[in-house]
Amino acid sequence: MGIEAKDFTLDVDLLAFSGIVFSPEQRASLQTSLILLKDQYKFKTIHLWGKILGITEDYFIIQGRQKDELKERQFLYSKDCINWNMLTPADDEAKELTLLCSGRFTGDPSHEFEVTKYSITNENTEEENVEENKSQLREEDRLAATLWKIEQDALIIPRGSYVLQPNGDVERNRTFEGLTVAESGKLPNYFHFREPIHLQQKSLIHRSALDKSLHFLDTIDEDIPKGWSVQYERGSGLVQIRSLKWLGMAFFHVPETNRFGSLYCGVGEENKDLPFMI
Repeated sequence: MGIEAKDFTLDVDLLAFSGIVFSPEQRASLQTSLILLKDQYKFKTIHLWGKILGITEDYFIIQGRQKDELKERQFLYSKDCINWNMLTPADDEAKELTLLCSGRFTGDPSHEFEVTKYSITNENTEEENVEENKSQLREEDRLAATLWKIEQDALIIPRGSYVLQPNGDVERNRTFEGLTVAESGKLPNYFHFREPIHLQQKSLIHRSALDKSLHFLDTIDEDIPKGWSVQYERGSGLVQIRSLKWLGMAFFHVPETNRFGSLYCGVGEENKDLPFMI
């Protein structure tokens, strides 16, 4: 989801509950960049997506979206919040190598990581041979693949906040007035904001009972293992949901209003210990 340009200042303040803070200089530069980039690239909406922490420098991430907000997304990154580079979407090889890649991001987009892939061969013999293949992965490609994976696993929206139009476009629901306080604390009321995976596996009877314009995504309560922490802040005036799989991904919603958003601020590495934490 990210933080939309028009709500930038207030939403950044709300996410301070999760420990995500930006300096006054960064906030000013980011706010200006959001306005300029939206106009330059003719995005329908533009959002501050987050920050990947590198060893020498950090990557600030902005995401622009076109009419279909589910499928038409584009990432840009910057190290100074002023100069921005378009990020080419990751290909399948980069996604595969990124899963095998370890170690922090350096902050240099041209840095190359050496990734070792192991494959088992059994060529007409009873013995299995393990082959070791070394590949190079550019940090910029790893960044694109990591952002894609975080979105797959941990980008969420409240139920009813987006609608599936008859032409197939997914757009913000202008009539969304927020979840109630009681609803906002329950995981079934939140969707993964990516192409559905589990919904397609449901029975036809189950799917026919759903309102297809509103319930067209996977709910996050079906994740295995379950990887979410829900907390109320300011009494019950703010709900925070944090991903335990991608530590640093924080979502917020102000119940009974249309205000919600999320921000990632972390090292860009998946929490492999999650199955043992549950």
